[in-house]
Amino acid sequence: MTLETDRAEIIELFGRYADIADTKNFDDLPPLVHADPFTMDFESVTGMPPLETPLDDYVQALSGSFAPFIATHHAITGHVISIDGDRATAHAHVRAEHWLPEENARGGSNRWLVVGFYDNEAIRTEQGWRFGKVKLTAIYQEGTHLLAGVAASGAPGRSN
Repeated sequence: MTLETDRAEIIELFGRYADIADTKNFDDLPPLVHADPFTMDFESVTGMPPLETPLDDYVQALSGSFAPFIATHHAITGHVISIDGDRATAHAHVRAEHWLPEENARGGSNRWLVVGFYDNEAIRTEQGWRFGKVKLTAIYQEGTHLLAGVAASGAPGRSN
């Protein structure tokens, strides 16, 4: 493997990561993106502390969390990758948009917007690079009032 190949593979993890929610592919993509178990840190959005979780538990919670949204779009750019042997850090900018059905908007916007950064850790596994930790730091949000409706719909928690 070359440094350029490793870097390209880690950047591709971000694309697959975005596709999990945006294409609602909760079966095939998570094992191509995450180590099992892995640590998720969405504290800046959910208020929950970082948590190490088995991949199957994460997939179940994630699919339930995204079920209320009619569409999502995660644009992840500006990748800065540092590789040290079989470990890497991966920083990127994110703009994540989530749309609920119009009737859930109560006359306002039906979009929840999250802007921030991912600071992830990747590890080289026998299957290739995988994220061992995903950390989202939200620096701006719009439409957070919509999340009360998401919680009321029975979705187990929120993830991004």
